[in-house]
Amino acid sequence: MTFQIQAVTVYGKQPGQVRTVPFHAGTLNIVTGDSRRGKSALLTIIDYCLASSDYPVKAGKVRKYVGAYAVTLAKPGQQLFVARRAPEPGYAVSTVLCVLSQAPETPPPPLEELTFATPLDTAKDILSDFCGIDRTVKVPAVARAQTIAPSIRHALYFCFQAQNEVANPDLLFHSQGEEWRPNTIRGVIPYFLGAVDPEQAALRNRLRVLRRDLSDLEAKLAQARDLGPASGQARALLTEAVEAELLPHRDSEPTAEEVLGLLRLALGSTRLELESRPDNRVDPLAAAIGRRAQLRRAVGQSRSRIADLKRAVEENDDFAGEAREQRRRLASLGLMRLSPDTSQAAQCPVCESPIASANTTVATIMHDLERLDDDLQVIGSDTPALQNQMALAEEQLQQLRAALSRSQDEINEISAGLRALQQEPDQSQRAAHVRGRISLYLDTTAQHVSAPQVEDRRDDLQRQIAELEELLSDDTQGDRLSSYLSLISQSIRTKAAILELDHSDAPIRLDVNRLTVVADTADGPVRLADMGSAENHLGYHVATLLSLHEWFSEHRGPVPRTLILDQPSQVYFPPDYTGEPTPQGTDLSHLLDIYRIINETVQALDGALQVIVVEHADLADPLFRDHVIERWRYSNSQALVPPEWITEPIDDEDE
Repeated sequence: MTFQIQAVTVYGKQPGQVRTVPFHAGTLNIVTGDSRRGKSALLTIIDYCLASSDYPVKAGKVRKYVGAYAVTLAKPGQQLFVARRAPEPGYAVSTVLCVLSQAPETPPPPLEELTFATPLDTAKDILSDFCGIDRTVKVPAVARAQTIAPSIRHALYFCFQAQNEVANPDLLFHSQGEEWRPNTIRGVIPYFLGAVDPEQAALRNRLRVLRRDLSDLEAKLAQARDLGPASGQARALLTEAVEAELLPHRDSEPTAEEVLGLLRLALGSTRLELESRPDNRVDPLAAAIGRRAQLRRAVGQSRSRIADLKRAVEENDDFAGEAREQRRRLASLGLMRLSPDTSQAAQCPVCESPIASANTTVATIMHDLERLDDDLQVIGSDTPALQNQMALAEEQLQQLRAALSRSQDEINEISAGLRALQQEPDQSQRAAHVRGRISLYLDTTAQHVSAPQVEDRRDDLQRQIAELEELLSDDTQGDRLSSYLSLISQSIRTKAAILELDHSDAPIRLDVNRLTVVADTADGPVRLADMGSAENHLGYHVATLLSLHEWFSEHRGPVPRTLILDQPSQVYFPPDYTGEPTPQGTDLSHLLDIYRIINETVQALDGALQVIVVEHADLADPLFRDHVIERWRYSNSQALVPPEWITEPIDDEDE
């Protein structure tokens, strides 16, 4: 079971200053008032107290005169009081909270009785537990190589609609416009809708860890190979030794096993007295660059071969799919009864009438069926062979890439070595310089050899990965999510039709990939951003959030049973609206329709959903008037921050 908001409390900066705004559970609560009376601050205060990592309360009277904020959270038989100080001067946010478990209906304590000692992360965990979130579950983050542990912060995406969000055609969910948030919302939606099986989620996370371990191990093994005697650095040092006349020139390329021995020989030798050095010796740098060019060509050829093999496999798969479909159609002949004497179709399987006149056609189709079977058999034998060739080609490509990397190392080392040798005027000093570089390399290699070797556990990791992939092959999370979204989309369409929104006569769907609402019309899909009129944008926002909360309530989704809307009536007011007049005619009717559908949804859920709306408007209709819990007007001197707290006039705005 999760919670609703019982009260918001603000503590002034002077002793004894406390202001509490109570809310009714399981019903519609409206706070109406003039501009700059602190209405919009209610949402940001609740957000801040629910373990926000920043300070969302806007500059103005609230920031200036409030020293601490608190929310009282309630669910059957339990109550949690969460308080948080405003940031100290010079700090962006307060990182400790006061979290108290209270008996139901306990009023907020005085500020002096509060102890702010709960770290932010701990408070977030406590709030997540109170919300009913299973913190052992981890879901993959969309487009990011990490997992997400759903928390109270993720649940709030579906509970808040700020003033710039409630009718925004481009943003459907709270904080959707912030960096990384869209992918996070896509990642956590399946969990909050109930499509994630905790055991399957654990297996998927284990699979991700094993794949990461395999990738890390392959990188370590590749590094170990690069540090071996056949590395590019070793070959470059061998070339330098020849140039410094520590070793004789070789016409043949030494093997990997010979390189270390030759380097040790160069380290222990003196400069050779070479009476006749060949004048046509190959430039070592040019030779290395030439070898690298050959490797690059080989890499390109290998990539082309892999691409050709992939195309061949895809063509085989496409042909096999078409052939299987054709075979399924022809196989319906198997229903015909065959004569035991002629092995021909003798009777219709439906009416049992003779069909001798059709035997020629039947024989032709049966021949086609046999031919398709033969083709499928050939394709079935070709595809594994092509896949095997592709695997061998990819392995060869990896080897070529490793060789290309070593070749680049060799070029870099030769270039550095030649520059160093050119700075030594004496050939003996050049030889000593090269011997020093060889000595350092051999010492490093010896340390590598004596160090613990990387254990090649690839076969074991690949076996475990294959086992998990087999276990997850029947995972139905995607099917469950699609089914749930289909049902939620039907509810959105029903509400859109009641509100008489554009395209409500077409199928409506909640698209969690694009995080928007889409109408599938005869002219193609129409996204919310492409629908005209702010009234449509507001209506689909309200219909979507109410439908989601219906689902959460009916299926025990671990989301707070609170939906907070900031000024939905803004759609029907001019930009310079100051409080009068209220909407009239059609606008008034449409605005009341919004409140009617909110109220009907709340009543249908029988106390399982609380909706809090902050408004400029103050409508006379009982549908609105009967749910107003606070009126913050200049005419009655009411506001979130009491007038007696204000010691000097200020011009800052709260909203």
